[in-house]
Amino acid sequence: MLIYLAGVKSIKDNLVLVLPGLLLFAAWPVSPFTFLIFIALIPLLWIEANTNNTGRFFGLLLLNLLFWNLATTWWIWNASPGGAIGAIIANSLLMCFPWMGYRFTKQKMGQTIAFAALIVYWLTWEYIHHNWDLSWPWLTLGNVFATQPKWIQWYEYTGTTGGSLWVLLVNILIFASLFHPAQKVRKNQAVLLSAILVLLVPLLLSFYIASENTGMAEGPAKQNVVVVQPNVEPYTEKFSTDPAILIQKMVALSESKIDNNTRLVIWPETAIPVQVWENEIQQNQYYQQVFGFVRKHPQIQLLTGIDSYKNYGSVSKPGFSIRTLKNGDKYEAFNSAFATDSSNNFLVYHKSKLVPGVETLPSWLGFMSSIFDDLGGTTGSLGKSDSAMVFSFASNPFHTAPIICYESIYSDYVTDYVKRGANLITVITNDGWWGKTPGYKQHLSMSSLRAIENRRWVARSANTGISCFINPLGEVIDPQPWDTASSIKMAIPISEKLTFYSKTGDWISRLAWPLAIFILVLSVIKVFQQKKEPKKQPIPMMSSK
Repeated sequence: MLIYLAGVKSIKDNLVLVLPGLLLFAAWPVSPFTFLIFIALIPLLWIEANTNNTGRFFGLLLLNLLFWNLATTWWIWNASPGGAIGAIIANSLLMCFPWMGYRFTKQKMGQTIAFAALIVYWLTWEYIHHNWDLSWPWLTLGNVFATQPKWIQWYEYTGTTGGSLWVLLVNILIFASLFHPAQKVRKNQAVLLSAILVLLVPLLLSFYIASENTGMAEGPAKQNVVVVQPNVEPYTEKFSTDPAILIQKMVALSESKIDNNTRLVIWPETAIPVQVWENEIQQNQYYQQVFGFVRKHPQIQLLTGIDSYKNYGSVSKPGFSIRTLKNGDKYEAFNSAFATDSSNNFLVYHKSKLVPGVETLPSWLGFMSSIFDDLGGTTGSLGKSDSAMVFSFASNPFHTAPIICYESIYSDYVTDYVKRGANLITVITNDGWWGKTPGYKQHLSMSSLRAIENRRWVARSANTGISCFINPLGEVIDPQPWDTASSIKMAIPISEKLTFYSKTGDWISRLAWPLAIFILVLSVIKVFQQKKEPKKQPIPMMSSK
């Protein structure tokens, strides 16, 4: 079948056909073979160059992208079969667009412009995938370096988009140097030298930046943060156990570490499994237990995940997330972060970046809600906040970014918290939904990218693991074992300095998408120009007598 699709006959060529997917999977976190990403796209470029039929190329392209998606994110199935099926198939199909655009532009504008087009088309696709209703940017190419923080200290200037650009440039330059016609040997050598420089210069720059910024991870600090990992089984124990018992467990784990210098205690996503109306939080019996804990330690701020609801009464509100009670009242449900201090004042942030198919469906896919419900997804959509929100109390030195689970993979979005004054990134998550799979390890590694981009400490509380601290160089400190109840404490220095990336956000993508549109438009214009050109008439044959 593969041989038929590609139109090639040899076994050697047939092996090349599945190589891109294998290399992309082999390079992806938490694999130690990250360096393979610099050659992973070369076989795909070769396939495109050696496959005459566009339909066959599309088939091979989709095959490799499906393998990459399936091999790296299959674990979503443990939390939501519907979410897994939707994410893997849809993401693979969407990834085809920049590659098919590359082939189209190559046919109309030539190879050199097509190489540039592939870069800007891919970066534009990643940008869209970070910002639309079916967002699933887990496989953003720049995420591949999440377990290699020493390689990408320059992310403080470019974010993960810079990593995607790096990967694309190196692959394209190596391919161009290897597959130019033989008569252009000198040009090939120059291109290969360029590839080596593009590969090595960012590495050397990263090592230099790391040496210059070592002090950011070593500054003196008295105020400390306590992170709790309660290890509550998320499918049965969490919902069958009296919430008072679960809260008391987290209180006990917290108090085992709290001292006079503790200023912040962090519990994980949905740590308080009580469905509560937000206007009734202070009266709720279980939250009285929470407020009592904070009053006992008046120097602390508590940050935790909760399930919260807002009742809008009979007021008609638009949106796919609006639900209706039996009495006709309108309401929304939220996956929320909650913070309070000893004054009983509290702040609530609603998770803004929702997981497609699991926590949200765009309104234009509402007809599929029953399908996703049957497969473990959502029948509608959770509500969400319109923008990032910083948890800040006047008496507390930590101004926290309450990042909830999936939000931690959004580099540009996290900068909004830092620009709004967050001096500490907190990630609260419940990776137990996925079980002991590569998923929770991949998710942890992405928080290292957020630390580097913003030069902020990260305090990460995960229900079943991995809870840890991450310094501004992206180094993971004191990670707790999976499936273990624990608490950890660390004195964290505070920095208010903004990196270039914190100030500007995803500036590379904002340059890329206009270029992508420009090249695509030129390619389309070329199509119409070719149609208008008169066809050359064959010269009539002259017969001799």
